[in-house]
Amino acid sequence: MKRVRRPVARRRGGMSGQRVLKAEAVLVGGVALALLCWEWPSLRREMRIWRMSGGFRAGNRYP
Repeated sequence: MKRVRRPVARRRGGMSGQRVLKAEAVLVGGVALALLCWEWPSLRREMRIWRMSGGFRAGNRYP
């Protein structure tokens, strides 16, 4: 005897867990990108100061 497959009942208007996770990932990624764009000038300035003070070669010369 063959089993009859019944159609899966879909919820109306609800979001699946995968869609919620994707939406959260997009939101977190957007916030991280916005923060990086906001902080980019200060990060460049800090890297320039770090390079002028010797970078990795400075060792323990500077506290």
